[in-house]
Amino acid sequence: MSDWINSGADAPCAFDDNENNNDNERKHRKRRRAVAGMFRFSMTMLVAVLLLAPWPHLGHARDNGRFAGANPEIKAWFDSLRSGKGPCCSDADGTALSDVDWESSSGHYRVRLEGEWVDVPDDAVITVPNRIGRTMVWPMYRDGKMTPRCFMPGSMT
Repeated sequence: MSDWINSGADAPCAFDDNENNNDNERKHRKRRRAVAGMFRFSMTMLVAVLLLAPWPHLGHARDNGRFAGANPEIKAWFDSLRSGKGPCCSDADGTALSDVDWESSSGHYRVRLEGEWVDVPDDAVITVPNRIGRTMVWPMYRDGKMTPRCFMPGSMT
């Protein structure tokens, strides 16, 4: 017969079951938080999509009739305008300038865009005759600054 008490039965176990349970509990909580976070994100995205779905027309261009009475010949002429930088797009993309907002000196032009004077690059000047008479500029943003893509001088009156 053995002496059970003297054989180490009262000594602490080398493996603590409680510690293993704590690790499992921590992993379980972490997994639950991750799943809850994914669920919240999914629900947020679903709500955003559902809120935006009824308004798809907000992001689409539309013809509001502003140029409905335009002369088709003049519209086609505008659509065909090009500078050395490429097509100017159309009359709707251009801006008519007052005489005080542009100037010419030694064959070069300057225009006032957003309150600042900007030199017009020589390749942005439209060389075909101006059929409408008014000065126009087609601005574009390059490197965060507005610059003329196309410029059509008018008659300085």
